[in-house]
Amino acid sequence: MNFPRILGPILVLGATGRIGVMLRRVWPAGQGLWQARSSVAPAPQAGWVQFDPRSDPAALAAAAARAEAILCLAGVTPAAAARGADMADNIALALAAVRAGAAATRPVLLASSAAVYGAQGGLLSEAAPLAPINDYGRAKAEMERRATDLGARLGVPVTALRIGNVAGADAILGGWRPGFTLDRFADGRTPRRSYIGPVTLAHVLADLATRAAGAGDLPGTLNIAAPGVVEMGALLDAAGLAWVPRPAPVAAIPEVALDVTALARLVPLDPAAGRAQNMVAEGRNLAQNPKP
Repeated sequence: MNFPRILGPILVLGATGRIGVMLRRVWPAGQGLWQARSSVAPAPQAGWVQFDPRSDPAALAAAAARAEAILCLAGVTPAAAARGADMADNIALALAAVRAGAAATRPVLLASSAAVYGAQGGLLSEAAPLAPINDYGRAKAEMERRATDLGARLGVPVTALRIGNVAGADAILGGWRPGFTLDRFADGRTPRRSYIGPVTLAHVLADLATRAAGAGDLPGTLNIAAPGVVEMGALLDAAGLAWVPRPAPVAAIPEVALDVTALARLVPLDPAAGRAQNMVAEGRNLAQNPKP
C-alpha cells in the first residue's frame, strides 16, 4: 500500500490517542502535523503543535493554515468518560475543528463511530437511520449533526467517518487480560463486528484526507472498516490469547456489519484485510515499529 503524494501535511487533532499513535507509526515523515495538549504532548519537536482546540481557536486556525486538511481524532471515549471526562467534549472538539476549517479554508474529517447505528441488524450503509443505544453513540450522532450543520453554514466540507472496531484499539485485542471472558451465542459464535487493522486504517485515513484536500469530493458520511465481519473469538485465537466463553445476555448484539461500498469507490480495499490473521499481523508489525 503506497501513500498518496501530498502538498502539505494533514493536521491530526488528538494525535496522542490510540489511533493517533498508530498513524504516527505508519505515516511517513511530513504526512502529519500532530496536535496535542501541552499537558500530554511529547517533548516539543518538529511536526508537533501544542494547544487545546477548545480554548485556543487562534492556535488551531494557525495550525490548520499550515495543513492541507484537518483530521479530528480528538474526543472522549467511554473509558475516559468513566474516569470523569465529559462526553459532550466530542461535540465541542468537532465544532472547533469545523470553525478552524472555515478560517483556513480546509476540509474537515471527523472521527465518528459505528456506535451511531446502535443495535440494528443487517448490512448498515451510510443511509441507515441512526439509533444509538449508549451515551457514546448518542454523543457521536449529535456531533455529526451539529458539525454538519455548522459546516454547511460556514461553507466547509465536513465528512464524518463512522469507524468500526480498530484492531488493537478495541476492547478485545486492546483490552485483553488473563481470564478474559467473551459472549458466546446459542449458535456457538462470538460477537461479529466490522473491524479494520491499524495499518490499513492509517492508509485509508491518509488517502481520504488527501483526496478531500485535492478533489474535495468526499461524501458527508463514510463507513470505515475492512470488508466483511470477523468474530471476536477468532481475533483472540489468531493472536494466541486465551479466553473463556460465557452465555451471551439477551441484550448482546450478535453482529454489527458496516457496508463499505462507498469507501471502496474512493480508496483501494484489500478483500483479505478483514481476516483475523491479517489484522493481528498488522498489529504485531506496528508494535515492532520504533517510531514514536
